[in-house]
Amino acid sequence: MKKLYFAGLALSLMTTAALAQAGRLAIQSEPARDGTPAWKLTSSFPDPGGNTLVEADGTVNVLPRRQGAGGGRRLPDGYVATPQCKGSPICSREGGYARNQLARVVYDQNLGYTFSYPYFLPKGIGGVPAVGIDSKGNLWVFKRSPIGVSQLLKFDANRKLVLEVPESVIGFHEKAHGLAVDSQDNVWITDAGQATVKKLSPEGKLLLTIGERGKRGDWIEDKGQRLLWQPVMVAFGPKGEVYIGMGHANESPNDVGSPDPANQIGVARVLQVTSDGKFVRQWFGNEVGQGKFNDVHGLAVDPTNGDVWIGDREQYRIVVYTADGRFKKTLQTKNLVCALHFDRDGNPWMGSGQDGQFLKLNRDGKVLGAVGNGMGIGHGQFIEASYWVFDRNNNLIAGDTSVGRVTVMTKK
Repeated sequence: MKKLYFAGLALSLMTTAALAQAGRLAIQSEPARDGTPAWKLTSSFPDPGGNTLVEADGTVNVLPRRQGAGGGRRLPDGYVATPQCKGSPICSREGGYARNQLARVVYDQNLGYTFSYPYFLPKGIGGVPAVGIDSKGNLWVFKRSPIGVSQLLKFDANRKLVLEVPESVIGFHEKAHGLAVDSQDNVWITDAGQATVKKLSPEGKLLLTIGERGKRGDWIEDKGQRLLWQPVMVAFGPKGEVYIGMGHANESPNDVGSPDPANQIGVARVLQVTSDGKFVRQWFGNEVGQGKFNDVHGLAVDPTNGDVWIGDREQYRIVVYTADGRFKKTLQTKNLVCALHFDRDGNPWMGSGQDGQFLKLNRDGKVLGAVGNGMGIGHGQFIEASYWVFDRNNNLIAGDTSVGRVTVMTKK
């Protein structure tokens, strides 16, 4: 089967739009300096939104929209779709540039990684927003599959598909989003749309559900109200702490002072719970003073000291708090901070979303290296470089939110 790319005209129009948007930026490129690789602006690539089929060798075929119509967006009976961002200053400006018109910041690759596609996902359309790896080298894959098709898959250390967790166990996830594996090899998954976090055993048995499906709202422990508001990712501390990042900024509904008395705060937040879901603390992104964040799209814990790193994607910044929710620092970036992770040596990295790269950082946010060929569906490219993991050899393994394939990045 040949690759089915979007029409050249569409790509040309998007390139023109991206170049127009780039005119807002005073600096278009920079040479390598002081340990940071050179970077330049490139244009966006048309986002297929998961409407793809991927062959065993990693070749991506983009389907005409009509063939995948409805795909992962159709909901089961009884589900209510999450509304779009509206009426809030954190929504994209009406009449302004669209996301697919952004100019992309792409760094020169300097770390010597190669790309391969040894995991074959046989289940049709739908992107892969997140993957996770357990202590035995098993890889868990979270896929935005249509209704009736497994969304949670497990591959063994030999990259063989060994488990598909059925919808009868975890339900249908309207917006399959984050996945993380804890120190006991339990798997935690989030549905940003239906406002739940689920914990599963290594065998795929449901152990715990936090939140109430379809009931987006606030966690108010004093009232016994334990709801979630757009949970996007989960991270774990060195002492077993569980952190749930909530709030999707430009994709979040405006729930500030909503008519629903259970859902009025309407801002990004971090919730800390115990491993069995009991409340510990929470902190919010709009407190007076320093430490603000509009989004918790990226979430990771520094293994050296327990600090919680928040990826405030739409504000192009990383916000660092202590393990108990005290603000430490804000790090500005040139890229969308779509995901955060620490490698096996304790170094911080970020996934740059639709810039299509994974960036190695120091603890001041300085870019030290880059992996990835930028935005696209070609070899080593990503439409959205998001939640990924490091294997025991520090190789990167990543899905792609808008493409149903898993990429392994191996150090030469």
